[in-house]
Amino acid sequence: MASNKIIFSNALLIFAGIVGFFLIMKIFGLEDVSELRFLNFAFVLYGINRAIKTNIIKNHESLYFSNFLLGIGTSIIAVALTILGLIIYVDFIDAGFMTILEQSSFWGQNLSLPLVVFALAIEGIASSVICSFILMQYYKNYKVSNTMVT
Repeated sequence: MASNKIIFSNALLIFAGIVGFFLIMKIFGLEDVSELRFLNFAFVLYGINRAIKTNIIKNHESLYFSNFLLGIGTSIIAVALTILGLIIYVDFIDAGFMTILEQSSFWGQNLSLPLVVFALAIEGIASSVICSFILMQYYKNYKVSNTMVT
């Protein structure tokens, strides 16, 4: 399986998980509970783990740096898709979401969409590297065995 296919399919999985989670929060009226947004971390970890594991099993790739970059790439694509989704959501669906962000203790006042996009991009890139590094600590000694070949 090509690495690009692994990256994009898992990035779309992360994106779908985050979008679905925010949709459920919106349906149940929990979009103003900013602490729930930390659960995005679980979707990112799951998607990166799945990408690295798929690369190890399907491509028999056990090089640390190769899998590390695959994890980062997966997460960065997911961050880009999520930011694009946020832009579309704020511009076309609910411009009041910026007010919700301003009222949370994390962002502060006088927010603009470009400022939020910039902050999410920086945070997303940092979390991509951190999540990939954390997962690679598990996989660094993981070797492909002959029994795993399918």
